[in-house]
Amino acid sequence: MSGYEAVIGLEIHAQLLTESKIFCGCSTRFGAEPNTQTCPVCIGMPGVLPVLNRRAVEFTIRTGLALNCTIASYSRFARKNYFYPDLPKGYQISQYELPLCRDGHLEIHAGGVRRRVGITRIHLEEDAGKNIHQKDSSLVDLNRAGVPLMEIVTEPDIRTPTEAAAFMKKLRNILRYLDVCDGNMEQGSLRCDANVSVRPAGSTGLGTKTEVKNINSFRFVEKALAYEIRRQMRVLEEGGRVVQETRLWDPAAGVTVSMRTKEEAQDYRYFPEPDLVPLEVGEEWIEEIRSTLVELPDKKRERFMSEYGLPEYDAEVLTEERAVADWFEEAVRLGGSPKAVSNWMMTELSRLLNETGREIADAPITPAHLVSLLKLIEEGTISGTIAKTVFEEVFRSGREPEVIVREKGLVQITDTGEIERLVDDVLSANPAEVERYRKGEAKLLGFFVGQVMKASKGKANPKLVNELLRRKLS
Repeated sequence: MSGYEAVIGLEIHAQLLTESKIFCGCSTRFGAEPNTQTCPVCIGMPGVLPVLNRRAVEFTIRTGLALNCTIASYSRFARKNYFYPDLPKGYQISQYELPLCRDGHLEIHAGGVRRRVGITRIHLEEDAGKNIHQKDSSLVDLNRAGVPLMEIVTEPDIRTPTEAAAFMKKLRNILRYLDVCDGNMEQGSLRCDANVSVRPAGSTGLGTKTEVKNINSFRFVEKALAYEIRRQMRVLEEGGRVVQETRLWDPAAGVTVSMRTKEEAQDYRYFPEPDLVPLEVGEEWIEEIRSTLVELPDKKRERFMSEYGLPEYDAEVLTEERAVADWFEEAVRLGGSPKAVSNWMMTELSRLLNETGREIADAPITPAHLVSLLKLIEEGTISGTIAKTVFEEVFRSGREPEVIVREKGLVQITDTGEIERLVDDVLSANPAEVERYRKGEAKLLGFFVGQVMKASKGKANPKLVNELLRRKLS
């Protein structure tokens, strides 16, 4: 089946971080009791009129600029007609032939391949509610109905599931940098549908595509696409015909299942929304929004490498999240060595954040704490080993490193005579290992260092320990 190539395009829905819904004043806060954040407008009562949320338009323009799109000076909303229980008025207000943003691109790097993925359009629409299916009934929560939603549609430029996941990750990072979407896939803030087809390798035509829905994690993006590609290739290999349809990803079974025949645009009976005037965006407003754009991950990564001398891997990790990058730069501004700060952030800080399930902005430890800790190491007040213990205590309590070191008596032993006595005791207690070392087993030096550090409860100056051991063992 290696004679086939996959053609993938993504449709990503991103909920915007506005305080109110797109056409009314209801709250967009997640987690409220069902159907408590609704009004006659967002539940589609007769006779009500929508009023467009200016902030939602601004966020969409901001995203379009970040994704290299052309911003339309004139766009308009349309009614997309279909009936679902979570769409009580029987139509969705969306954009159709005249979207707000079009013709953009985003470059990705995955599987050793760099690829430019075209952005066909970004349009603005209202979200639907949520169906909650139970064993013998279904419930509808309309809190989500009317939440501002961007739909970002790519060209069919993606070729592998790995590339699709890389695109999703990079897009999520950009949306979070822009502060327009929190990117929480578990809560449905960021959702992905994938259009996928296969064709003989080397051909330029397009095969019959299927749309795969219900993909709510990066891992599932890869798994769902890998399965669907294999399924379509198997159908063709067996002489069958791929049917254009919408399929649902079942993460428990690890398969896609047929959901319904794929709708075409005419099935939705689009027509201009009569209750909203066309949207006109002036160049002055576009430039005003452009001037507020933050430095995006790609440029920040390049700057971290050139300005701070960081390896590409470090720069990549530190710039994935804007809050992490800001934390790093604040620590460097306060006097921390860039590489030392990077090392502590990627090891100890990352470990503790993962263990506690915290975001870096919510952690008690600050850049100033880390810089103080690094200074204690540089001055020889504490060893690197003790510093890890102090770091964890600071992370848990938010207390100053110097206070913890003083209260717990963790000051490093730098007295040569005291360390020499510890070294002599260790060598006397391990005569066989001393003999083996002198016969050429140089790796035993680490054993002796460990024993001295253990005897000093981690307080001995490691440099002095190594120097004294090498001199006495020789």
